[in-house]
Amino acid sequence: MNYRLTCLTPTLVGDGQRLSPIDYMVWKDHVNVLDQWRIFRLLAKGPRLEGYLSQLKKAEKLDFASWGGFAQNYAGRRIPFEDASSTYYWERTHAEHLFIPTFSTGPSGPFLPGTAIKGAFRTGVVHGRLTERVITDLAARVTSEGRMPRRPAISAEEAALGSSGADPLRVLSAYDSKTVPASTFKIYLLRTSTLESRGAGRFELAWKQIPRGSVKRAEDATPAFAEMAVPGTIFEGAWHQNKFLSQPEIGKALRRRGPINIDAMFELVNSYTGQLLKIQKQYAEWSGLTLLKSTVEQLDARLAQVREAKRGCVLPIGWGAGFLSKVAILNTQDETYRGILRQVGLYARAIQSGLPFPKTRRVVFLGNQPASLPGFVHLEVTA
Repeated sequence: MNYRLTCLTPTLVGDGQRLSPIDYMVWKDHVNVLDQWRIFRLLAKGPRLEGYLSQLKKAEKLDFASWGGFAQNYAGRRIPFEDASSTYYWERTHAEHLFIPTFSTGPSGPFLPGTAIKGAFRTGVVHGRLTERVITDLAARVTSEGRMPRRPAISAEEAALGSSGADPLRVLSAYDSKTVPASTFKIYLLRTSTLESRGAGRFELAWKQIPRGSVKRAEDATPAFAEMAVPGTIFEGAWHQNKFLSQPEIGKALRRRGPINIDAMFELVNSYTGQLLKIQKQYAEWSGLTLLKSTVEQLDARLAQVREAKRGCVLPIGWGAGFLSKVAILNTQDETYRGILRQVGLYARAIQSGLPFPKTRRVVFLGNQPASLPGFVHLEVTA
């Protein structure tokens, strides 16, 4: 069996690597990634090596006036900005915000790690099989012990799927995809939106600016840049279902709750995505981001088509998709759930504010307009 994953919005699944501002130069609306070893070998033949090394050591960005020729002649890769306006915002942004996360790449080229697919798929399945009792029991433990258990998600996940031996997802394996051409990627500009209360259940859009807090105009917010696969990019790889573990008698020996049904799992993931898109649509309405709302509605329409045709699932994956794409419980307005989140130092202050949680979104700008959410893909499995 094989899978086919199609990017519906700009998508980044990284390997933890980032381009620092001295690893590249911006020239002609492209990020030109310098081939540093080739440059070192060239400069070692003359007197300019010491000057170049000195600037690499001290400078936040390379001086284009002195070294711009390298961007033209010694670039290992040239990645275009999604829109020419990004060059302007890049030039006026401090260097500490110009580290660009890059797509996962191996010796043969860019690829999609199978673990990213399996992890996102697992989140959707757990969401579909969690019960209110699991959340209530966890909240009771937090209240009785006066603190959050060390690994609270483990017990909830085992309650939803079973112990490691009975876990139905053990049957499935997603392998790393085949490599795709480097030309399928662009550098996208993203900014972080937030909500500010205006009373009576009304909210107003603002944008995060570091270190000030928030500003009204998007162009004044702190931008981020990321290498992302463009919508329509297709990743293909092997999808394996372990026949031995799929046998009913083996499932019975492992005390699995029922037979493995891949179609049912896809439906659980689609149900999870449907609830997520409903939340994102509500956020777009609160914030007044009409283009973002239109994108969410298009994703919702695609999800309906996928469910009707039973062609796999739509799900969020990778970098930038935010808190809601990483948790199996989406109803953050539930008081029992909020009581649990209050015990997490990272979220306590946001919960206490009384605002919708999370109140921020990382928004992808298309054509210099806030238009999309990152990381939504369509996953199909074929024989």
